[in-house]
Amino acid sequence: MGTNGSDGRTARAERTRRLVIEAHIRLIESGELKPTGGQIAEAAGVSLRALWANFTDLETLFAATGEEVLRRQDSQFVPVSPELNLPDRIDAFCSQRARLLEYVAPQARAAGLREAVSPQLRANRLLHINRVTDEIEVLFARELAMLTRHRRAQIVQALGIASTWASWSVLRDEYELTVDDAIAVMRQSVSALLAASVHLALG
Repeated sequence: MGTNGSDGRTARAERTRRLVIEAHIRLIESGELKPTGGQIAEAAGVSLRALWANFTDLETLFAATGEEVLRRQDSQFVPVSPELNLPDRIDAFCSQRARLLEYVAPQARAAGLREAVSPQLRANRLLHINRVTDEIEVLFARELAMLTRHRRAQIVQALGIASTWASWSVLRDEYELTVDDAIAVMRQSVSALLAASVHLALG
């Protein structure tokens, strides 16, 4: 009896957490970039007390939501073959980066409003950046292998800057480019960085 009661409470708590996380994501995707606890609880169909019983503060909610957003993004990721020629790898990489960045755009914009005061949101952003630089290391391994360790690290960082949210936000929100035009700029940046690195290595 005791075990069943404990299991039931655990299941209810997990269900509440899931409802809250989904409501948080849904509110942000609908344009409510700084939803309050009350708004999230109402959208989730739970009491505010239940929300804070399962998430001790905003930071724990940001951590759980960030984990779920990253999981959903990862489920859409399709590895690009490192065996393709360089122009095809660049095209596939940039097209996929654009698709994933458009998917996380609402969450990224929302996070940007609170990152200055939220260590967890900054940690979430770093996770996304690390995923991209890990992909770059694998996808462009042939070109990077030509470089010194120091130069390689610089190019990986530069490629990361060109293909993560900070740059994409400028292209889409500040320059107001279409997705296709923004992809073209990203492709040009990635191509130029890799071409310059290969040239220096061979020179």
